[in-house]
Amino acid sequence: MQPSSASLSYDYSVAKLFTYTMVIFGIIGMLVGVLLAFQMAWPAFNLTGVLGDYAEFVTFGRLRPLHTNGIIYGFMLSGIWAAWYYISQRVLKISFNEYPFLKALGQIHFWLYVLILLLAVVTLFAGFTQNKEYIELIWPIDLLIVVLWVVWGLHMWGAIGVRREKSLYISLWYFIATFLAIAMLYITNNLQIPTFISGYGSVLNSVSMYSGTNDGLIQWWWGHNAVAFVFTSAVIALVYYFMPKESGAPVYSYKLSLYSFWSLMFVYLWAGGHHLIYSTVPDWMQTMGSVFSVVLILPSWGTAINFLLTLRGQWHQVTTNPIIKMLILASVFYMFATLEGPIQSIKSVNALAHFTDWIVGHVHDGVLGWVCFSVMAATYHMVPRMYGRKLYSAKLIDIQFWIQTTGIVLYFTSMWIAGITQGLMWRAVDEYGSLQYSFIDTVVALHPYYIIRGVGGALYFVGFLIFVWNVIKSITSGDKIDKEPISATPISAS
Repeated sequence: MQPSSASLSYDYSVAKLFTYTMVIFGIIGMLVGVLLAFQMAWPAFNLTGVLGDYAEFVTFGRLRPLHTNGIIYGFMLSGIWAAWYYISQRVLKISFNEYPFLKALGQIHFWLYVLILLLAVVTLFAGFTQNKEYIELIWPIDLLIVVLWVVWGLHMWGAIGVRREKSLYISLWYFIATFLAIAMLYITNNLQIPTFISGYGSVLNSVSMYSGTNDGLIQWWWGHNAVAFVFTSAVIALVYYFMPKESGAPVYSYKLSLYSFWSLMFVYLWAGGHHLIYSTVPDWMQTMGSVFSVVLILPSWGTAINFLLTLRGQWHQVTTNPIIKMLILASVFYMFATLEGPIQSIKSVNALAHFTDWIVGHVHDGVLGWVCFSVMAATYHMVPRMYGRKLYSAKLIDIQFWIQTTGIVLYFTSMWIAGITQGLMWRAVDEYGSLQYSFIDTVVALHPYYIIRGVGGALYFVGFLIFVWNVIKSITSGDKIDKEPISATPISAS
């Protein structure tokens, strides 16, 4: 006879550890991002006059990889893996306490991850990089990342192998897709030759096995699909679990979830070419990237609509449950970002948008609105159940929600205006066919929008600090709960 879910004693030790790194790297990554935003508005924030010879360590070029890697692979992956170690036991009807090998793999996974994060911070801060977007880490760390991914895979397949629940819930489909796709893409894009082999260069340096156009194409096959399988598929896995669990309502359509899954997997892989429109990449590949990007609207919106319709008949929960409100906002921003991206990939639009701040705005309304809100909502759901305490304050969640929403709106609207202004000024010509504006003219025109972007980022960071404080207070002094809640998370009214 199988034990019921209620009778299982779940092991949350690794989920808690990943929650801690999620909080730490969220603070670090967002703080660095705010500093970078204000550096763009006021060069004095480069601190050249204060730090003198050491100012190189806080310049935009040195800090920007720390920001992107800290948020993507520090904050987001931590949140995703915390959710994996929480969700997998429940949907597979097992406890890691029953299987010492799963518990050991989880510990190895976490501590190897921490080692990699520390090495990443040190090397990026010191200026060691492969100079490839979203994949800057040097080759020795790449090898450790492969080992890390294999350890997670062993844990994933091991847990699935000993499951009591025969059916694989849709969240697991997306976790599996994340594992398989990133494994393939990461290794392919990181085929490097260390320079010391040829007797030239540092032992830490390497050169890509690809060159020229091929290197750019492989790079953006990875770059866009890092978005697809970290920002998207893994986060969808979270929402598919936490939306119905928090609301107490079943997923609207299981068939729609499967249709959206398979179409997303097929279409997303081929959309990366839209980053290379008007480049030396063959025109048919650019067109393919644009076409697949537009088609991508269908599975993306299919998933988001499935989330929203899960609340059919339960929309009053948006006003009574702040976690549901965060998940709804995340779903709306997912729809928004997955419409905006395909629009930008249309060649005529891309001619105006490419290399402008509109692209920056698109990335951030997706990350801040969709990914971060999903991860924070998941954390708010998990913390009371992992620690047996109510969330500390409903009022703080509400304050956080509105501060961060205001920050996002300021961020992406300022970048929309700045980006379209840039694009129009760059291609404006006078009656003689000469460029009408110099580069410095565009900088002057965009300055007010950079200030607004910095303010928006600062507001979002303040909201995140409120989130962190609420989580810490919930863990340390939240009201104790005797029985795990079935659906809505208990929150103190204060």
